[in-house]
Amino acid sequence: MKTSKVQKAATRKRILDIASQEFRKNGIHATSVAEIMAVAGLTHGGFYRHFTSKEQLVAEACKVSMESLVDKAEVAIEGGEESFIKHFSDFLSLEYHDDIAASCAFVMMGSELARADSETRRAASIGLKKWVDIIAQREPGNESKANKADILFKLSTMVGAVTMARIVDDQALSSQILNEARDRLRNILADDSAKNPLLDNT
Repeated sequence: MKTSKVQKAATRKRILDIASQEFRKNGIHATSVAEIMAVAGLTHGGFYRHFTSKEQLVAEACKVSMESLVDKAEVAIEGGEESFIKHFSDFLSLEYHDDIAASCAFVMMGSELARADSETRRAASIGLKKWVDIIAQREPGNESKANKADILFKLSTMVGAVTMARIVDDQALSSQILNEARDRLRNILADDSAKNPLLDNT
């Protein structure tokens, strides 16, 4: 019985991980439950042993995507200031721009998340708050509203720049959008480090 529960939990997690990737890769509405289950090597009918509806799957897969986003930021912060700045730079790189499956859920599913049900939007909102909170912790004793507002600006710039770079059909313009955002954010982060020597722990 215990083994069965463990196997069921592992299968459920696999479905969620695959759904998180497929939704970011192909879009929520364009990805069917049957397609997700096929990628997982499972039957369509088996889906209902784990979820009551596609809406539930979307909400939980969104949570998985948000947790991945937060985890990556946390790892970057733990690596020191250079690691953190590289995390921002990589987000705005051409490699990240082209890696659809590994991309940010806000970039890949933003317009769909805005029209999603309350549970999915709640998962996205909680994910954003955690993303801001984990970055705010890199500045000891400076988790003020002003600091969090500054972080929101930086994250919005990152997400917006990658989104616009994906939209335009002009490769040169796409590169310019990413380069401008990356260079300006790097300068801002470097200034932050200079103003707060506690951040320079590399």
